[in-house]
Amino acid sequence: MVEVRRVVIVGASLAGLTAAETLRDAGYEGTITVVEAASSLPPDRPPLSKQVLSGEWEPHRAAPPSAERIDDFDLDLRFGVRAAGLDVGGRRLELPDGTLRFDRLLVATGASPRHLSRPEAMEGIHVLRTMEDCLAIRSDLDAEPGRVVVVGAGFIGAEVAATCRSRGLEVTVLEALDVALGRVLGPEIGGVVGDIHRDNGVDLKLGVGVEGFEGSDRVGGVRLNDGSLVAADVVVVGVGVVPNTGWLAGSGLTVDDGVVCDETCLAAPGVAAAGDVARWPNQLFGRSMRVEHWDNALEQGAAAARRLLAGAGEAVPYAPVPWFWSDQYDRKIQLAGWIDGADECKVVEGSLPERRFVAAYRRGPRLTGVLGMNRPRQVMQFRTRIAEGITWDDALAELDQGGDER
Repeated sequence: MVEVRRVVIVGASLAGLTAAETLRDAGYEGTITVVEAASSLPPDRPPLSKQVLSGEWEPHRAAPPSAERIDDFDLDLRFGVRAAGLDVGGRRLELPDGTLRFDRLLVATGASPRHLSRPEAMEGIHVLRTMEDCLAIRSDLDAEPGRVVVVGAGFIGAEVAATCRSRGLEVTVLEALDVALGRVLGPEIGGVVGDIHRDNGVDLKLGVGVEGFEGSDRVGGVRLNDGSLVAADVVVVGVGVVPNTGWLAGSGLTVDDGVVCDETCLAAPGVAAAGDVARWPNQLFGRSMRVEHWDNALEQGAAAARRLLAGAGEAVPYAPVPWFWSDQYDRKIQLAGWIDGADECKVVEGSLPERRFVAAYRRGPRLTGVLGMNRPRQVMQFRTRIAEGITWDDALAELDQGGDER
């Protein structure tokens, strides 16, 4: 095995910092260089749409999990440096001021939010990804705008809408699909989430597209594809993200909605990827996936670090059960598994009208996902059972025996 003197991590993301921590905890004593385009450590993102945006937390409370230990990792941290290119064969990372050689490299550059076309000088239109984004939105909310318009009823949009309503602001949510969170939760459960927002005073408009924005120096309205205009003093756009892979053109890596890896997170000899930017075949589900959840960034960052140090015959597949959560009003939504392409969804405990339930998802003969609304115990229990390959029939029997959670 070639001696590993320098590991370069591109991106001080949650996945990147977790990889650095894992390398040190595994006993790696060589140089770890972290190249990060931002001027400081990126924040922990989940609080940005909730506690920080609401004003409940100040920014320092949203530090990444490893921030307190980062000095112990003995890292060569290079902030404000954006990777410009990669030569996999030559083991060279191209930087604006020169070339950095490496023995192993991890791509952990994450993703960037999609933007909608607007006049360049128009203020009041935001995306939410960074702390700077969050504080800009919070400043606008502090001015008590007459109406906030959220474009996109995915998880970011739904959480921002809930936070704005908690501040007593009038909120309109615009969604191109016919159901909120339809791509993630499916039509039936997505419909429940939409009703929760309506019951909390959100003006939810479904099946509408955005044509543009009205206003001069500042946004005054959102123009829809049916010709109507929705008044807006603040707009938050949450229409998904794009993996940060532009800098990899000509690198030799395969890029297709993320950096394409094998089942062990390896994208090329000596090069791995992790977090929002990585796409890999998850053998547990028989699917190629790119997972944008917080928990996956932790797990995959650690798995990719171990892969970079693995010798011949030591590599193991990365086959997790994805898991995420979302807090909206007094509802906690948790999903374990992979429900895209499910053959069946069945409510197995509680009921949709009471908005406290467990729904199970099947593909073929196997349980592939469990979603809970204010039912955390069952979700975490069956995350383990999904990893064990439990069948649909056995899962239903276990859920039936579990009784009601009070």
